[in-house]
Amino acid sequence: MLFSSTTFLFLFLPIVCALYLLVRKELKDYVLLLASIFFYAWGEPRYVAVMLLTIIINYLGALWVAKLNSKKKVWGFSLLLGEHTKLNCSFSAAKLALLLTILGDLSFLFYFKYFNFFVENINALFDGHIDFIKVIMPIGISFYTFQAISYVVDVYREEVEPQRNIYKLALYITLFPQLVAGPIVKYHDVADQIENRTVDFEKVAYGVKRFIVGLAKKVLLANTLGAVADKVFTQPIDQLDCVTTWLGAICYTFQIYYDFSGYSDMAIGLGSIFGFKFLENFNYPYISRSITEYWRRWHISLGSWFRDYMFMPIMFLPLARNTVISRSYRWVMKKVGSKVANAIMTFVALFIVWFSTGFWHGAGWTFIVWGLYNGFFIFIETLTGWNRDRKSIRGKALQHFYAMLVIMLGLVIFRSDTMNYAWHYLLTMFGAEKGETMYHLIYYVDRIEIIALTVGIVCSAPLCSKMLEVEGRSQLRIAAVNLWLLALFILSAASIAASTYNPFIYFRF
Repeated sequence: MLFSSTTFLFLFLPIVCALYLLVRKELKDYVLLLASIFFYAWGEPRYVAVMLLTIIINYLGALWVAKLNSKKKVWGFSLLLGEHTKLNCSFSAAKLALLLTILGDLSFLFYFKYFNFFVENINALFDGHIDFIKVIMPIGISFYTFQAISYVVDVYREEVEPQRNIYKLALYITLFPQLVAGPIVKYHDVADQIENRTVDFEKVAYGVKRFIVGLAKKVLLANTLGAVADKVFTQPIDQLDCVTTWLGAICYTFQIYYDFSGYSDMAIGLGSIFGFKFLENFNYPYISRSITEYWRRWHISLGSWFRDYMFMPIMFLPLARNTVISRSYRWVMKKVGSKVANAIMTFVALFIVWFSTGFWHGAGWTFIVWGLYNGFFIFIETLTGWNRDRKSIRGKALQHFYAMLVIMLGLVIFRSDTMNYAWHYLLTMFGAEKGETMYHLIYYVDRIEIIALTVGIVCSAPLCSKMLEVEGRSQLRIAAVNLWLLALFILSAASIAASTYNPFIYFRF
Protein backbone atom coordinates (compact mmCIF):
# COMPACT_ATOMS: atom_id res chain seq x y z
CA MET A 1 0.00 0.00 0.00
CA LEU A 2 1.68 3.21 -1.16
CA PHE A 3 1.28 6.39 0.86
CA SER A 4 0.42 8.09 -2.43
CA SER A 5 -2.63 5.92 -3.10
CA THR A 6 -6.31 6.67 -2.67
CA THR A 7 -6.75 3.58 -0.48
CA PHE A 8 -4.16 4.84 1.99
CA LEU A 9 -5.16 8.52 1.91
CA PHE A 10 -8.92 8.21 2.15
CA LEU A 11 -9.51 4.90 3.89
CA PHE A 12 -6.59 3.40 5.83
CA LEU A 13 -5.07 6.57 7.29
CA PRO A 14 -8.29 8.27 8.49
CA ILE A 15 -9.49 5.05 10.20
CA VAL A 16 -6.15 4.43 11.93
CA CYS A 17 -5.81 8.07 13.04
CA ALA A 18 -9.34 8.10 14.44
CA LEU A 19 -8.82 4.88 16.38
CA TYR A 20 -5.40 5.96 17.65
CA LEU A 21 -6.56 9.34 18.88
CA LEU A 22 -9.75 8.02 20.48
CA VAL A 23 -8.52 4.98 22.40
CA ARG A 24 -6.97 5.07 25.88
CA LYS A 25 -3.22 5.65 26.17
CA GLU A 26 -2.45 2.04 27.10
CA LEU A 27 -4.17 0.80 23.91
CA LYS A 28 -2.47 3.15 21.45
CA ASP A 29 0.54 0.87 20.88
CA TYR A 30 -1.72 -2.08 20.06
CA VAL A 31 -3.73 0.00 17.58
CA LEU A 32 -0.51 1.02 15.82
CA LEU A 33 0.88 -2.51 15.88
CA LEU A 34 -2.25 -4.08 14.38
CA ALA A 35 -2.51 -1.28 11.82
CA SER A 36 1.13 -1.78 10.85
CA ILE A 37 0.74 -5.54 10.39
CA PHE A 38 -2.43 -4.96 8.34
CA PHE A 39 -0.61 -2.31 6.26
CA TYR A 40 2.18 -4.77 5.47
CA ALA A 41 -0.20 -7.69 4.87
CA TRP A 42 -2.19 -5.62 2.38
CA GLY A 43 0.58 -5.96 -0.18
CA GLU A 44 2.53 -9.01 1.05
CA PRO A 45 0.29 -11.26 3.21
CA ARG A 46 2.44 -14.35 2.74
CA TYR A 47 5.57 -12.55 3.98
CA VAL A 48 4.14 -11.37 7.28
CA ALA A 49 5.53 -14.59 8.76
CA VAL A 50 9.08 -13.58 7.74
CA MET A 51 8.72 -10.26 9.52
CA LEU A 52 7.26 -11.92 12.62
CA LEU A 53 10.15 -14.43 12.68
CA THR A 54 12.56 -11.49 12.52
CA ILE A 55 10.84 -9.98 15.55
CA ILE A 56 11.05 -13.24 17.53
CA ILE A 57 14.71 -13.83 16.62
CA ASN A 58 15.74 -10.35 17.73
CA TYR A 59 13.56 -10.38 20.84
CA LEU A 60 15.14 -13.62 22.09
CA GLY A 61 18.59 -12.72 20.74
CA ALA A 62 18.70 -9.39 22.59
CA LEU A 63 17.64 -11.02 25.88
CA TRP A 64 20.35 -13.65 25.37
CA VAL A 65 22.97 -10.97 24.61
CA ALA A 66 22.00 -8.93 27.67
CA LYS A 67 22.14 -11.98 29.93
CA LEU A 68 25.61 -12.98 28.71
CA ASN A 69 26.77 -9.36 28.91
CA SER A 70 25.89 -9.27 32.59
CA LYS A 71 27.95 -12.42 33.26
CA LYS A 72 31.00 -11.03 31.41
CA LYS A 73 31.85 -14.52 30.26
CA VAL A 74 34.83 -14.78 27.89
CA TRP A 75 35.88 -17.71 25.75
CA GLY A 76 39.35 -18.03 24.29
CA PHE A 77 41.94 -20.22 22.67
CA SER A 78 45.55 -19.98 21.50
CA LEU A 79 47.10 -20.56 18.10
CA LEU A 80 50.76 -21.52 17.69
CA LEU A 81 51.91 -19.68 14.56
CA GLY A 82 55.58 -20.57 14.86
CA GLU A 83 58.21 -21.80 17.25
CA HIS A 84 58.18 -18.53 19.18
CA THR A 85 54.92 -16.99 17.97
CA LYS A 86 51.71 -17.54 19.84
CA LEU A 87 48.40 -15.84 19.11
CA ASN A 88 45.87 -15.63 21.89
CA CYS A 89 42.28 -15.33 20.68
CA SER A 90 39.41 -14.42 22.94
CA PHE A 91 35.86 -13.23 22.53
CA SER A 92 32.91 -12.73 24.81
CA ALA A 93 29.99 -15.12 24.89
CA ALA A 94 27.73 -12.07 24.38
CA LYS A 95 29.53 -11.27 21.13
CA LEU A 96 28.90 -14.80 19.88
CA ALA A 97 25.19 -14.42 20.71
CA LEU A 98 25.17 -11.08 18.89
CA LEU A 99 26.77 -12.56 15.78
CA LEU A 100 24.34 -15.48 15.70
CA THR A 101 21.36 -13.11 15.99
CA ILE A 102 22.69 -10.89 13.20
CA LEU A 103 23.36 -13.99 11.10
CA GLY A 104 19.71 -14.96 11.56
CA ASP A 105 18.63 -11.50 10.35
CA LEU A 106 20.96 -11.53 7.36
CA SER A 107 19.96 -15.06 6.35
CA PHE A 108 16.44 -13.84 5.54
CA LEU A 109 17.84 -10.84 3.66
CA PHE A 110 20.30 -12.99 1.72
CA TYR A 111 17.74 -15.56 0.68
CA PHE A 112 14.94 -13.24 -0.37
CA LYS A 113 17.06 -10.46 -1.88
CA TYR A 114 20.22 -12.12 -3.21
CA PHE A 115 19.45 -15.78 -3.91
CA ASN A 116 18.40 -15.12 -7.51
CA PHE A 117 21.45 -12.93 -8.11
CA PHE A 118 23.96 -15.52 -6.94
CA VAL A 119 22.37 -18.46 -8.78
CA GLU A 120 22.12 -16.46 -12.02
CA ASN A 121 25.77 -15.41 -11.76
CA ILE A 122 26.94 -18.94 -10.95
CA ASN A 123 25.08 -20.20 -14.02
CA ALA A 124 26.64 -17.46 -16.15
CA LEU A 125 30.16 -17.91 -14.77
CA PHE A 126 30.33 -21.70 -15.05
CA ASP A 127 27.90 -22.08 -17.95
CA GLY A 128 25.68 -23.98 -15.54
CA HIS A 129 22.04 -24.85 -15.71
CA ILE A 130 20.92 -24.78 -12.09
CA ASP A 131 17.15 -24.77 -12.15
CA PHE A 132 15.51 -22.79 -9.39
CA ILE A 133 12.27 -21.07 -8.54
CA LYS A 134 12.84 -17.32 -8.54
CA VAL A 135 12.39 -15.83 -5.10
CA ILE A 136 10.20 -12.74 -4.75
CA MET A 137 11.60 -10.21 -2.31
CA PRO A 138 9.29 -9.01 0.50
CA ILE A 139 8.78 -5.26 0.50
CA GLY A 140 10.77 -3.34 3.09
CA ILE A 141 12.96 -6.27 4.15
CA SER A 142 16.16 -4.24 3.75
CA PHE A 143 14.83 -1.51 6.03
CA TYR A 144 13.35 -3.56 8.85
CA THR A 145 16.35 -5.95 8.85
CA PHE A 146 18.73 -3.04 9.45
CA GLN A 147 16.46 -1.72 12.19
CA ALA A 148 16.43 -5.12 13.88
CA ILE A 149 20.23 -5.31 13.72
CA SER A 150 20.56 -1.83 15.21
CA TYR A 151 18.39 -2.94 18.14
CA VAL A 152 20.40 -6.01 19.07
CA VAL A 153 23.73 -4.16 18.59
CA ASP A 154 22.54 -1.32 20.83
CA VAL A 155 21.68 -3.90 23.49
CA TYR A 156 25.13 -5.51 23.13
CA ARG A 157 26.82 -2.10 23.49
CA GLU A 158 24.65 -1.51 26.58
CA GLU A 159 23.30 1.72 25.11
CA VAL A 160 19.74 0.53 25.78
CA GLU A 161 18.04 -2.08 27.89
CA PRO A 162 16.57 -5.08 26.07
CA GLN A 163 12.86 -4.67 25.36
CA ARG A 164 11.08 -7.28 27.47
CA ASN A 165 7.66 -6.53 26.01
CA ILE A 166 7.65 -8.28 22.63
CA TYR A 167 4.70 -6.20 21.47
CA LYS A 168 6.70 -2.99 21.86
CA LEU A 169 9.64 -4.47 19.99
CA ALA A 170 7.23 -5.58 17.27
CA LEU A 171 5.90 -2.03 17.11
CA TYR A 172 9.43 -0.69 16.60
CA ILE A 173 10.16 -3.08 13.73
CA THR A 174 6.76 -3.00 12.01
CA LEU A 175 5.77 0.66 12.50
CA PHE A 176 4.11 1.39 9.17
CA PRO A 177 5.24 5.02 8.59
CA GLN A 178 8.83 3.86 8.04
CA LEU A 179 8.34 0.14 7.43
CA VAL A 180 8.75 -0.17 3.67
CA ALA A 181 11.04 2.74 2.78
CA GLY A 182 12.62 4.18 5.89
CA PRO A 183 14.02 6.29 7.27
CA ILE A 184 16.01 3.60 9.06
CA VAL A 185 15.17 4.40 12.67
CA LYS A 186 17.88 3.20 15.07
CA TYR A 187 16.52 1.76 18.29
CA HIS A 188 18.43 4.07 20.63
CA ASP A 189 16.83 7.07 18.90
CA VAL A 190 13.25 5.98 19.65
CA ALA A 191 13.56 3.67 22.67
CA ASP A 192 12.20 6.34 25.04
CA GLN A 193 9.43 7.28 22.60
CA ILE A 194 8.21 3.70 22.37
CA GLU A 195 7.87 3.64 26.15
CA ASN A 196 6.43 7.10 26.60
CA ARG A 197 5.23 9.65 24.05
CA THR A 198 2.52 12.24 23.85
CA VAL A 199 0.22 13.38 21.09
CA ASP A 200 -0.88 17.00 20.96
CA PHE A 201 -2.39 19.39 18.45
CA GLU A 202 0.94 20.93 17.41
CA LYS A 203 2.51 17.53 16.62
CA VAL A 204 -0.53 16.41 14.65
CA ALA A 205 -0.74 19.71 12.75
CA TYR A 206 2.97 19.61 11.90
CA GLY A 207 2.69 15.96 10.88
CA VAL A 208 -0.21 16.66 8.51
CA LYS A 209 1.64 19.57 6.90
CA ARG A 210 4.87 17.59 6.54
CA PHE A 211 2.93 14.71 5.00
CA ILE A 212 1.32 17.01 2.43
CA VAL A 213 4.71 18.43 1.43
CA GLY A 214 6.06 14.90 0.95
CA LEU A 215 2.99 13.84 -1.00
CA ALA A 216 3.35 16.81 -3.36
CA LYS A 217 7.05 16.05 -3.87
CA LYS A 218 6.21 12.47 -4.74
CA VAL A 219 3.13 12.97 -6.92
CA LEU A 220 3.62 16.35 -8.59
CA LEU A 221 7.40 16.32 -9.10
CA ALA A 222 8.80 12.77 -8.87
CA ASN A 223 6.02 11.14 -10.90
CA THR A 224 6.12 13.83 -13.60
CA LEU A 225 9.90 13.69 -13.97
CA GLY A 226 9.88 9.92 -13.63
CA ALA A 227 7.68 9.56 -16.70
CA VAL A 228 10.31 11.46 -18.73
CA ALA A 229 13.20 9.42 -17.30
CA ASP A 230 11.39 6.16 -18.01
CA LYS A 231 10.77 7.16 -21.62
CA VAL A 232 14.46 7.85 -22.10
CA PHE A 233 15.95 4.88 -20.23
CA THR A 234 13.63 2.35 -21.87
CA GLN A 235 14.83 3.34 -25.35
CA PRO A 236 17.57 1.26 -27.03
CA ILE A 237 20.84 3.11 -26.58
CA ASP A 238 21.39 3.46 -30.34
CA GLN A 239 18.13 5.43 -30.53
CA LEU A 240 19.30 8.13 -28.11
CA ASP A 241 21.35 11.21 -28.89
CA CYS A 242 23.48 13.41 -26.64
CA VAL A 243 20.71 15.88 -25.72
CA THR A 244 18.19 13.15 -24.91
CA THR A 245 20.61 11.24 -22.66
CA TRP A 246 21.35 14.39 -20.68
CA LEU A 247 17.61 15.05 -20.39
CA GLY A 248 17.04 11.53 -19.05
CA ALA A 249 19.93 11.81 -16.56
CA ILE A 250 18.77 15.19 -15.24
CA CYS A 251 15.14 14.11 -14.89
CA TYR A 252 16.11 10.90 -13.13
CA THR A 253 18.44 12.81 -10.79
CA PHE A 254 15.53 14.92 -9.59
CA GLN A 255 12.98 12.11 -9.76
CA ILE A 256 14.89 9.91 -7.32
CA TYR A 257 15.44 12.83 -4.95
CA TYR A 258 11.80 13.91 -4.81
CA ASP A 259 10.57 10.32 -4.84
CA PHE A 260 12.63 9.25 -1.85
CA SER A 261 12.76 12.52 0.10
CA GLY A 262 9.02 12.90 -0.46
CA TYR A 263 8.41 9.46 1.00
CA SER A 264 10.69 10.29 3.94
CA ASP A 265 8.75 13.52 4.53
CA MET A 266 5.52 11.56 4.57
CA ALA A 267 7.02 9.04 7.02
CA ILE A 268 8.28 11.79 9.34
CA GLY A 269 4.89 13.51 9.15
CA LEU A 270 3.02 10.31 9.99
CA GLY A 271 5.42 9.66 12.86
CA SER A 272 4.65 13.11 14.28
CA ILE A 273 0.90 12.44 14.06
CA PHE A 274 1.39 9.35 16.24
CA GLY A 275 3.75 11.07 18.68
CA PHE A 276 7.12 9.94 17.26
CA LYS A 277 9.98 12.22 16.27
CA PHE A 278 12.02 10.62 13.50
CA LEU A 279 15.36 12.11 12.54
CA GLU A 280 15.67 13.92 9.22
CA ASN A 281 16.63 11.73 6.26
CA PHE A 282 17.45 14.38 3.63
CA ASN A 283 19.06 17.78 3.99
CA TYR A 284 19.12 19.36 0.52
CA PRO A 285 21.80 17.04 -0.88
CA TYR A 286 22.00 18.80 -4.24
CA ILE A 287 23.62 21.88 -2.72
CA SER A 288 26.63 19.73 -1.78
CA ARG A 289 30.14 20.62 -2.95
CA SER A 290 31.64 17.16 -2.54
CA ILE A 291 30.51 13.54 -2.57
CA THR A 292 31.46 13.33 1.11
CA GLU A 293 29.06 16.18 1.90
CA TYR A 294 26.44 14.70 -0.42
CA TRP A 295 26.34 11.49 1.60
CA ARG A 296 25.98 13.47 4.80
CA ARG A 297 22.86 15.02 3.32
CA TRP A 298 21.42 12.12 1.27
CA HIS A 299 19.61 9.21 2.95
CA ILE A 300 21.12 10.30 6.27
CA SER A 301 19.67 7.36 8.19
CA LEU A 302 21.38 4.82 5.92
CA GLY A 303 24.70 6.67 5.96
CA SER A 304 24.67 6.93 9.75
CA TRP A 305 23.72 3.24 10.03
CA PHE A 306 26.73 2.16 7.98
CA ARG A 307 28.95 4.58 9.91
CA ASP A 308 27.82 3.41 13.36
CA TYR A 309 27.48 -0.32 12.72
CA MET A 310 30.08 -1.02 10.03
CA PHE A 311 32.64 1.70 9.27
CA MET A 312 33.60 2.62 12.85
CA PRO A 313 33.80 -1.01 14.09
CA ILE A 314 36.13 -1.80 11.14
CA MET A 315 38.31 1.23 11.88
CA PHE A 316 38.60 0.19 15.54
CA LEU A 317 39.69 -3.37 14.72
CA PRO A 318 43.43 -2.54 14.83
CA LEU A 319 42.99 -1.34 18.43
CA ALA A 320 41.98 -4.83 19.59
CA ARG A 321 44.65 -6.66 21.56
CA ASN A 322 46.62 -9.52 20.09
CA THR A 323 44.41 -10.31 17.12
CA VAL A 324 45.44 -11.18 13.57
CA ILE A 325 44.17 -7.80 12.31
CA SER A 326 45.90 -5.76 15.04
CA ARG A 327 49.19 -7.59 14.53
CA SER A 328 48.96 -7.19 10.75
CA TYR A 329 48.22 -3.49 11.15
CA ARG A 330 51.21 -2.96 13.45
CA TRP A 331 53.44 -4.83 11.00
CA VAL A 332 52.25 -2.68 8.09
CA MET A 333 52.68 0.47 10.19
CA LYS A 334 56.33 -0.43 10.91
CA LYS A 335 57.01 -1.05 7.23
CA VAL A 336 55.32 1.97 5.65
CA GLY A 337 54.54 4.38 8.49
CA SER A 338 51.37 5.29 10.36
CA LYS A 339 49.98 7.66 7.69
CA VAL A 340 50.13 5.07 4.92
CA ALA A 341 48.82 2.36 7.26
CA ASN A 342 45.87 4.58 8.22
CA ALA A 343 45.19 5.31 4.55
CA ILE A 344 45.18 1.59 3.77
CA MET A 345 42.83 0.89 6.68
CA THR A 346 40.54 3.72 5.57
CA PHE A 347 40.52 2.37 2.02
CA VAL A 348 39.65 -1.15 3.23
CA ALA A 349 36.86 0.17 5.47
CA LEU A 350 35.44 2.40 2.71
CA PHE A 351 35.61 -0.45 0.19
CA ILE A 352 33.64 -2.77 2.50
CA VAL A 353 31.12 -0.09 3.42
CA TRP A 354 30.48 1.13 -0.12
CA PHE A 355 30.37 -2.34 -1.60
CA SER A 356 27.75 -3.13 1.06
CA THR A 357 25.91 0.13 0.38
CA GLY A 358 25.64 -0.64 -3.32
CA PHE A 359 24.65 -4.25 -2.74
CA TRP A 360 22.07 -3.17 -0.15
CA HIS A 361 20.37 -1.02 -2.77
CA GLY A 362 19.86 -3.92 -5.15
CA ALA A 363 21.02 -7.37 -6.21
CA GLY A 364 22.73 -6.31 -9.43
CA TRP A 365 26.15 -5.34 -10.73
CA THR A 366 25.03 -1.81 -11.54
CA PHE A 367 24.25 -1.22 -7.85
CA ILE A 368 27.60 -2.66 -6.73
CA VAL A 369 29.51 -0.52 -9.25
CA TRP A 370 27.51 2.53 -8.20
CA GLY A 371 28.38 1.92 -4.55
CA LEU A 372 32.11 1.48 -5.25
CA TYR A 373 31.98 4.53 -7.55
CA ASN A 374 30.77 6.69 -4.64
CA GLY A 375 33.29 5.13 -2.27
CA PHE A 376 36.13 5.85 -4.71
CA PHE A 377 35.36 9.57 -4.86
CA ILE A 378 34.98 9.79 -1.07
CA PHE A 379 38.38 8.12 -0.63
CA ILE A 380 40.02 10.48 -3.14
CA GLU A 381 38.40 13.49 -1.46
CA THR A 382 39.66 12.30 1.92
CA LEU A 383 43.23 11.93 0.62
CA THR A 384 43.34 15.18 -1.35
CA GLY A 385 41.26 17.40 0.92
CA TRP A 386 38.92 18.26 -1.96
CA ASN A 387 35.97 17.96 0.43
CA ARG A 388 37.17 21.00 2.40
CA ASP A 389 35.22 24.21 1.86
CA ARG A 390 36.70 26.74 -0.55
CA LYS A 391 36.63 30.40 0.42
CA SER A 392 36.25 31.91 -3.04
CA ILE A 393 32.97 31.95 -4.93
CA ARG A 394 34.76 30.50 -7.95
CA GLY A 395 36.13 27.62 -5.89
CA LYS A 396 32.73 26.87 -4.38
CA ALA A 397 31.08 26.94 -7.81
CA LEU A 398 33.70 24.56 -9.19
CA GLN A 399 33.17 22.18 -6.26
CA HIS A 400 29.39 22.25 -6.74
CA PHE A 401 29.71 21.58 -10.47
CA TYR A 402 32.04 18.66 -9.78
CA ALA A 403 29.72 17.18 -7.14
CA MET A 404 26.57 17.40 -9.28
CA LEU A 405 28.35 15.93 -12.30
CA VAL A 406 29.66 12.96 -10.28
CA ILE A 407 26.25 12.44 -8.65
CA MET A 408 24.40 12.55 -11.99
CA LEU A 409 26.79 10.17 -13.76
CA GLY A 410 26.58 7.77 -10.83
CA LEU A 411 22.80 7.80 -10.99
CA VAL A 412 22.97 6.82 -14.67
CA ILE A 413 24.75 3.64 -13.53
CA PHE A 414 22.18 3.22 -10.74
CA ARG A 415 19.24 3.56 -13.16
CA SER A 416 20.60 1.32 -15.93
CA ASP A 417 19.60 -2.34 -16.10
CA THR A 418 23.08 -3.51 -17.14
CA MET A 419 26.61 -2.13 -17.01
CA ASN A 420 26.81 -2.41 -20.80
CA TYR A 421 23.80 -0.09 -21.17
CA ALA A 422 25.21 2.30 -18.56
CA TRP A 423 28.59 2.46 -20.32
CA HIS A 424 27.14 3.23 -23.73
CA TYR A 425 24.69 5.71 -22.20
CA LEU A 426 27.59 7.61 -20.61
CA LEU A 427 29.53 7.55 -23.87
CA THR A 428 26.52 8.99 -25.69
CA MET A 429 26.17 11.74 -23.08
CA PHE A 430 29.67 12.98 -23.91
CA GLY A 431 29.43 12.50 -27.66
CA ALA A 432 31.76 9.51 -27.85
CA GLU A 433 28.92 7.55 -29.44
CA LYS A 434 26.18 8.97 -31.63
CA GLY A 435 22.72 7.49 -31.84
CA GLU A 436 19.84 8.51 -34.04
CA THR A 437 16.81 9.38 -31.97
CA MET A 438 13.45 8.25 -33.31
CA TYR A 439 11.54 10.95 -31.43
CA HIS A 440 11.57 14.72 -31.32
CA LEU A 441 12.29 16.28 -27.93
CA ILE A 442 8.60 17.20 -27.60
CA TYR A 443 7.89 13.46 -27.20
CA TYR A 444 9.74 13.51 -23.89
CA VAL A 445 8.91 16.93 -22.45
CA ASP A 446 6.00 19.31 -22.72
CA ARG A 447 5.06 22.38 -20.68
CA ILE A 448 4.10 20.39 -17.58
CA GLU A 449 7.42 18.51 -17.53
CA ILE A 450 9.42 21.70 -18.05
CA ILE A 451 7.54 23.40 -15.19
CA ALA A 452 8.08 20.36 -12.92
CA LEU A 453 11.81 20.29 -13.72
CA THR A 454 12.15 24.03 -13.11
CA VAL A 455 10.31 23.81 -9.78
CA GLY A 456 12.34 20.73 -8.87
CA ILE A 457 15.64 22.51 -9.48
CA VAL A 458 14.56 25.60 -7.51
CA CYS A 459 13.15 23.62 -4.58
CA SER A 460 16.27 21.46 -4.27
CA ALA A 461 17.83 24.49 -2.53
CA PRO A 462 16.71 25.46 1.01
CA LEU A 463 14.68 28.47 -0.08
CA CYS A 464 11.51 27.43 1.78
CA SER A 465 13.08 25.29 4.51
CA LYS A 466 11.34 27.23 7.31
CA MET A 467 7.88 27.18 5.74
CA LEU A 468 6.32 24.79 8.24
CA GLU A 469 7.70 26.49 11.35
CA VAL A 470 5.00 28.59 12.98
CA GLU A 471 6.71 30.14 16.01
CA GLY A 472 6.85 33.92 15.91
CA ARG A 473 4.91 34.22 12.67
CA SER A 474 1.84 36.30 11.93
CA GLN A 475 -1.57 34.73 11.63
CA LEU A 476 -1.81 36.01 8.05
CA ARG A 477 1.37 34.19 7.02
CA ILE A 478 0.24 31.01 8.79
CA ALA A 479 -3.10 31.18 6.94
CA ALA A 480 -1.29 31.71 3.63
CA VAL A 481 0.92 28.65 4.23
CA ASN A 482 -2.10 26.55 5.20
CA LEU A 483 -4.00 27.58 2.08
CA TRP A 484 -0.96 26.77 -0.04
CA LEU A 485 -0.68 23.31 1.58
CA LEU A 486 -4.40 22.72 1.03
CA ALA A 487 -3.95 23.55 -2.65
CA LEU A 488 -0.99 21.15 -2.85
CA PHE A 489 -3.06 18.38 -1.31
CA ILE A 490 -5.96 18.94 -3.71
CA LEU A 491 -3.60 18.97 -6.71
CA SER A 492 -1.84 15.83 -5.46
CA ALA A 493 -5.10 13.97 -4.81
CA ALA A 494 -6.41 14.97 -8.25
CA SER A 495 -3.20 13.79 -9.87
CA ILE A 496 -3.40 10.43 -8.08
CA ALA A 497 -7.01 9.96 -9.14
CA ALA A 498 -6.32 10.92 -12.77
CA SER A 499 -3.11 8.99 -13.34
CA THR A 500 -2.19 5.32 -13.32
CA TYR A 501 1.54 6.15 -13.22
CA ASN A 502 2.57 6.07 -9.56
CA PRO A 503 5.85 4.19 -9.14
CA PHE A 504 8.11 4.22 -6.10
CA ILE A 505 11.80 3.57 -6.70
CA TYR A 506 12.72 2.37 -3.20
CA PHE A 507 9.56 0.33 -2.63
CA ARG A 508 11.35 -3.03 -2.91
CA PHE A 509 14.61 -2.10 -1.26
